[in-house]
Amino acid sequence: MRVAIVGAGYSGTIAAVELARAAPGAEIVLIEKSGRFAAGAAYGTDSPGHLLNVRARNMSALADDPDHFARWAAGRGFGPDAYVPRRLYRLYLAGLLDGAAAVRRVSGEAVAVEDGAVALASGERIGCDSLVLAGGNFPSRLPERFGALAIDDPWGADGAVAQAAAAGGDVLLVGTGLTMVDMAVSLEEAGFAGRITACSRRGLVPRAHVSPPPTPLAGRPPARLAALVRHVRTGAPWRAAVDGLRPHSAALWRGLEESERRRFLRHLRPWWDVHRHRIAPEAATRIGTMVDSGRLEVVAGRIAAVEDGEVTIARRGGGLLRRRFAAAINCTGPEGQVGRTRDPLIRQLLATGRARPDRLGLGLDVDPASRVIGDEGSPTLYALGPLTRGAFWEIVAVPDIRGQAAGVAAAIASL
Repeated sequence: MRVAIVGAGYSGTIAAVELARAAPGAEIVLIEKSGRFAAGAAYGTDSPGHLLNVRARNMSALADDPDHFARWAAGRGFGPDAYVPRRLYRLYLAGLLDGAAAVRRVSGEAVAVEDGAVALASGERIGCDSLVLAGGNFPSRLPERFGALAIDDPWGADGAVAQAAAAGGDVLLVGTGLTMVDMAVSLEEAGFAGRITACSRRGLVPRAHVSPPPTPLAGRPPARLAALVRHVRTGAPWRAAVDGLRPHSAALWRGLEESERRRFLRHLRPWWDVHRHRIAPEAATRIGTMVDSGRLEVVAGRIAAVEDGEVTIARRGGGLLRRRFAAAINCTGPEGQVGRTRDPLIRQLLATGRARPDRLGLGLDVDPASRVIGDEGSPTLYALGPLTRGAFWEIVAVPDIRGQAAGVAAAIASL
């Protein structure tokens, strides 16, 4: 049995580990274009201030051993309710991958699927019977009008964010979600002395976890969108109501009619994101201190114009804010439409009919077992993580992906 996995962030790394456990005799090849394995955008950071957004007790990478990471973290001085620096989680994943000795690592960019093989940009072909697409989130880009101000990849190896911090002048963060929190922390750690402005349509910032965590509300939530919204709004406290949805989120999403899913994306998604995907209390305190001191201003509005370094923001409540910036950092999050990705492999799969977008265009269309739906062919295609968001919705965090990865590994091992 030959299996290739494209992408070596969390999704691809844990898929390789689970496959090595489920199919000891398989030939497993893990392909990563950056050459950095067990990292990805989420855990590639070296900043001590970039923390996990989930408590250690819930961050096991292994679906069948829920306390695995908590035990690992305890050996390094962190309790089960600690929000561990993400750079340490990278070491944890690297250790798991090192323990899967059967996994061969290949540095290169996958660009096409051909009969029985995945082709790399170098011209190398890696034969496989099954191919797991685990590329994670695809990057977005700022509009072209930002020109030289734009830092499109805040996680890039070129150090553009640190350079912007050293250059001085005000900095604009386009987006106010999780990436904004990380970039504000990065700028402060780099000694940035200027003013930071963060802007998004609604100006919503991720909420903080509380300690101790509330007990999730019991009982199965209603299946229709309007009733579900009422269920969450009337929950006391709201964190318990939101967290109570987690065991049911995939089934609820699959049970919604397409019109309800579209209504959710159009009206509720920004609110869901900041309430469901919360940040560590330490990070929330740090951001609050920056706001209170005037070093960070969060603006609700849209970018109306960009000209010669001056950005005009049309405030949501009315009025214009005009300010000159030395840099604009893309904090809008991942690309939201799979059809707009620049990834050559995904583009080739879509163009050849081996894969198709889901009905909402969020990712690839997959069946309940995460098999890619499209033309039949070899190798058999599977997808993991954010690429399957259209089918499962809540499939972007470790507690969600680990079960999916174990299921895919079991399915391949049974072939």
